[in-house]
Amino acid sequence: MTKSHISVCICTYKRPHLLSELIKSIDCQVREDLFTFDIIVVDNDRQRTAQEIVSLCKMEYKTKISYYVEERQNISLARNKAIQCAIGDFIAFIDDDEIPDKCWLLTLYKAMEKYKADAVMGPVFPIYQVKPPKWVIKGKFFERPTYKTGPFKDWTKGRTGNLLIKKSLFDSTGIYFDLRFGKGGEDQDLTRRMMEKGFIFIWCNEAMAHETIPPDRWRLKNMIRKAFIRGKMSAQYPGSKLIMASKSIIAISAYALSLPFLLLLDYALFIEYLVKIGDHSGRILAIIQK
Repeated sequence: MTKSHISVCICTYKRPHLLSELIKSIDCQVREDLFTFDIIVVDNDRQRTAQEIVSLCKMEYKTKISYYVEERQNISLARNKAIQCAIGDFIAFIDDDEIPDKCWLLTLYKAMEKYKADAVMGPVFPIYQVKPPKWVIKGKFFERPTYKTGPFKDWTKGRTGNLLIKKSLFDSTGIYFDLRFGKGGEDQDLTRRMMEKGFIFIWCNEAMAHETIPPDRWRLKNMIRKAFIRGKMSAQYPGSKLIMASKSIIAISAYALSLPFLLLLDYALFIEYLVKIGDHSGRILAIIQK
């Protein structure tokens, strides 16, 4: 009986040290002889900053590693390149700043088999490079939500940082990552369109990965900039742009009024609502510019 094959796809951009650690953790994944796997690395940097480390990993580890370059900096283009280069029956996406548990791939695979699913997602937990300020921990800014293992139908939960998906879904539908979401939001958009086709998505809370959080991530200007970009991407989702803009204007007004009080009462809440203003501001700007 032919075993299933999984292509573990990593899209990377100027993180060679973290990429090396990720490849190492994938190479020693537990399989229980249920499947085989290879690693696909797509470097989204025209300077090919990942090439040297991938070459070293090829010599050090037993897993087959393939290296490709997508010079146009766009996460959707990079992910689509990975899909096109993948040779597996399944594609596992994981981000270049993450480290999976040793049974990560096996747990995703077993969940897919158990639930007869088309795609399985898992949680990503933060690991801080240095001890963060208290407000970062209190505000849970880098703690992503988790869910009970089982089916879900909310496409807004979609993510590609920890995902196993049948390659046939792309081949049969022609649905790929939308290039308009080149700076984020591409995972939710893909999940929405796949769910509209009736494909079954499962959450597997036991298939864990951990994300490295450097100090730069909690610098206020970076948090607001990321929120602004996230808001701009969200304006691409289907729905009335007038309603979107109206809701965002109301939200910005309410949040702005609360900021002076939150600054005195709770700095974590102050930052939370400041970031939310960034989200809504980005959305309004994207709608106006259309």
